[in-house]
Amino acid sequence: MGPLFSDDMILQRESQVPIWGLASPNEKVTILSSWNNRTASTKADNQGNWIVKIETPLAGGPYEINISSGDSVLNYSNVLIGEVWIASGQSNMQMALYGGGKEPVFGSIDMIAQANNSNIRLFTVRHRSSETPKKDLNGKWLVSSPSNVSGFSAVAYSFANYLNKVLDIPIGIIHSSWGGSPAEAWTDQKTLNNIFEKSEIRNRHKDKAIHHNPSGLFNAMINPLIPFKIRGAIWYQGESNVGRANNYTKLMNNMIDGWRSQWNQGSFPFYFVQIAPNGAGGNTNKTSQAFLREAQLMTMLQTENTGMVVTLDIGSEYTVHPPEKILVGKRLAYWALVKDYKLGGISFSGPVYKSLDIKGHKVIVNFDYAQNGITSYNKPIVGFEIAGSNKVFYKANAKVIRGYGLNRSKLEVSSDSVKNPEAVRYGWKNYLIGNLYNSQGLPASSFRSDNW
Repeated sequence: MGPLFSDDMILQRESQVPIWGLASPNEKVTILSSWNNRTASTKADNQGNWIVKIETPLAGGPYEINISSGDSVLNYSNVLIGEVWIASGQSNMQMALYGGGKEPVFGSIDMIAQANNSNIRLFTVRHRSSETPKKDLNGKWLVSSPSNVSGFSAVAYSFANYLNKVLDIPIGIIHSSWGGSPAEAWTDQKTLNNIFEKSEIRNRHKDKAIHHNPSGLFNAMINPLIPFKIRGAIWYQGESNVGRANNYTKLMNNMIDGWRSQWNQGSFPFYFVQIAPNGAGGNTNKTSQAFLREAQLMTMLQTENTGMVVTLDIGSEYTVHPPEKILVGKRLAYWALVKDYKLGGISFSGPVYKSLDIKGHKVIVNFDYAQNGITSYNKPIVGFEIAGSNKVFYKANAKVIRGYGLNRSKLEVSSDSVKNPEAVRYGWKNYLIGNLYNSQGLPASSFRSDNW
């Protein structure tokens, strides 16, 4: 059988779900599902490969699936029907609920203690890299429990747990990530060859680590998952591409398109996390991370059915691993709840820069995703800079434009050092604690109005 089929698995609800495996050449394979007591059958090809689609019902279970071929019979039990998501990226996605490397995950004890939930199922793909696409992998489905979730991805589990609480249906989460991996490693070779010259496909690292190899992790840790039916994907990566921000938008746009093309189930949702501000290595006032965050923002704006979680308010001065992993998972869930499950009345994105108007020595900044206004919770807004024609940026004062009937999604930004402003930036350095939010409490992304 394909590597994702076992006891305790979750299958995507109300779908035509592919099931596949190997049998003797040209042998008939029959699948019986207990939710409808119907059979589906197919015939293996000359190499023994077979695939068949079965129809799944509304969320529920547990059920059984019986698969037979010749004299062989497999019985899978405790199978649920619900929602299935992929979670991938590098160390911020990989970081377990119990923390790691002397770094904590805030709120993890309570989440682990409350993890007995048979309606959440976990699958972790073990680390592996390959120069060619693979069909097999190591991993198994686990039922959510304190012992099983403590070592599971904190972000992925928080996302699944929140969806389960709100939707009250089974959630399956397939976690496939590797710390320190660049996005090139998760991109299929055909896509890389189509968008970059060979001389452009490189890695920041020089140690020849296998998880840095272009397409290596796609081949070994994503390709074997295809075509398992999923609702969508969540992604937390980018730190290993800081320094190559100039091509990151192009890379991510095409990586996402490549995944969607390989899965062949349309433009499924792809929600990702903008890298958090950090001063690791003492580089707090440099700007390389700001350019990478901008590249991530451009992916959200350019690629359909994507969404971005902003973490500008919860970074860490001393590490690239901010401890608010549970909050990040919930913020990812907001996107899915609104966009995919049509839950009304909640916000899913923080303010996103829209445009600016120059009025004398002041700059008026306009935002999307802030229909009910922006706020700093009565604290001075930090992180704004403006510049004139000399392109020199100065620290600026920013305040919400107030008044009856006025659009409170506008900011007024000015500096005594700039009499004729032309450009504005917000959060444009590696580390800061951003404190600009919409009225629903979601933070604004860093941005710049210039292209200098």
